[in-house]
Amino acid sequence: MTSPVGDPTNGAPWEAATVVGGFDIADSTLAESVRGGMSRVERLLHEAVESDLDFATRASLHLVDAGGKRFRPLFTLLSAEFGESDREAVITSAAVLEMVHLATLYHDDVMDEATMRRGATSANARWNNSVAILTGDFLFAQASRMAADLGGDAVRTLARTFEALVTGQMRETVGPDAGEDRVEHYLEVIYEKTGSLIATCGRFGASFSGADPEQVAVLENVGKIVGTAFQISDDIIDIASPPDESGKTPGTDLREGVRTLPMLYELTAPGGDPRLRELLAGTLDEDEDVQEALRRLHDSVGLKRARAALDDYAARANEEIAGLPDVPARRALYALVDYVVARTR
Repeated sequence: MTSPVGDPTNGAPWEAATVVGGFDIADSTLAESVRGGMSRVERLLHEAVESDLDFATRASLHLVDAGGKRFRPLFTLLSAEFGESDREAVITSAAVLEMVHLATLYHDDVMDEATMRRGATSANARWNNSVAILTGDFLFAQASRMAADLGGDAVRTLARTFEALVTGQMRETVGPDAGEDRVEHYLEVIYEKTGSLIATCGRFGASFSGADPEQVAVLENVGKIVGTAFQISDDIIDIASPPDESGKTPGTDLREGVRTLPMLYELTAPGGDPRLRELLAGTLDEDEDVQEALRRLHDSVGLKRARAALDDYAARANEEIAGLPDVPARRALYALVDYVVARTR
């Protein structure tokens, strides 16, 4: 299970929390440091997409200005607190990784034929698929250019992250091999598509702040675990959270034919709901079928197992965090893990 909000090693409660990027940071000095860093990242994002071609700038700003959680730069900046967090390379790396994330969103919307993104019309719907793909490519190019200023090791790490992002998408598109465990296949997909980039956030934030190599390794691993957990929490939210709380339309994954972790557990676990398995085995084209599947999933074995898996990932992340120095950033990381779990309750 997850820790209570605060550092589980001393039970200290979080009081007078300050919101940064939608996330509460209790320590006012840390909150101010992270808020200042986030503002610098935001400015750099806008500067980085400036192009001689005005349309390239406008198409890039379409998602930059749409907002979002900015979870990746937030995690980068928290990881940097274990060294000298105000270094310019930390800010640059945080902007690079957010640009990579935004680039993948442009491409994802084309593959998913999405019409909305972050409450606005998606780029592919506003313009066309070609514009969306090229804008994603433009952001990848700008991120790579900026990464070159961070040194050869950063470029190699970013290239490995690109590889994971692409192979994760390919793995999802092709599906599991015959006889391959579907749950393990899915967990590998979400690590590559989500966890790999957040792991790099931990690595870049810690390494460019000058943190000890042992701390860099821990924060990279925390990012891997938390990133995977974040996607599992999204899977649960798509089933269990009312739209007025989550801001998302329930059943989106069902409508798109995506079989997420709760669904895969339901399809593979003994003692499942036969009618629910029948619904999940086919294509859900009718809204009444989607609604029935959602009702049944809400009380399913599959959802219970997915919640247990999320709690297990949170516990693993907290075990890693416990090895970090006892500073305000460590307590913020514990709270961040709690946030990932609490958003599903």
